[in-house]
Amino acid sequence: MNTHSNDNNKPSLFLIDDDRLVLAILTQGLSLAGYQVSSAESVDEAEASLASGERPDLVILDVSMPGRNGLELAERLHSFDYIPFILLTAFCDPEIVEQATTCGALGYLVKPVDIRRLVPAIEAALARATELRSLKKTGQQLQNALDRERDISIAIGITMVQYRLGRKEAFELLRKTARNQRRKLAELALDVINASEALNLGG
Repeated sequence: MNTHSNDNNKPSLFLIDDDRLVLAILTQGLSLAGYQVSSAESVDEAEASLASGERPDLVILDVSMPGRNGLELAERLHSFDYIPFILLTAFCDPEIVEQATTCGALGYLVKPVDIRRLVPAIEAALARATELRSLKKTGQQLQNALDRERDISIAIGITMVQYRLGRKEAFELLRKTARNQRRKLAELALDVINASEALNLGG
């Protein structure tokens, strides 16, 4: 892997193309445009870099390369904590466009590509990637909230049965206990569930 770095606050790009001249031209142009740029000449080399922990903000990936092609790597980028990418290709092939879309490509450019065309595509892809990360984070937060609510509901049910209380009284008992122990209600609820499961297993 070849690396060309600028300011650490600049977006990091990972170029993958088997054509060394194309790599050199794009690396120089994008570095001058203010990006941190690293590169690889094959899918295998790129995968090795990603597997070792490299996490670029955006991958720029050539489709047609000897051996394993860019679409194979595109399909795997989801397994690397979802790394966003755009594809470069020598041909405007509808089938490749469809595959690129299916793989989650955030852009698709036909070669030859110059920096004036590439930079707007990069900026659009980076903006979209930020949106997607935000949506994913919001979705995870919502799921966590739903999980907490579910745990509390289950713990209330267990408390109702154990102490022969109504729902409101059971909830108040859990809330009072959590307050006395200076704990979050969701944490106490999880303990109640775990203790109940342990008793059931013991029985």
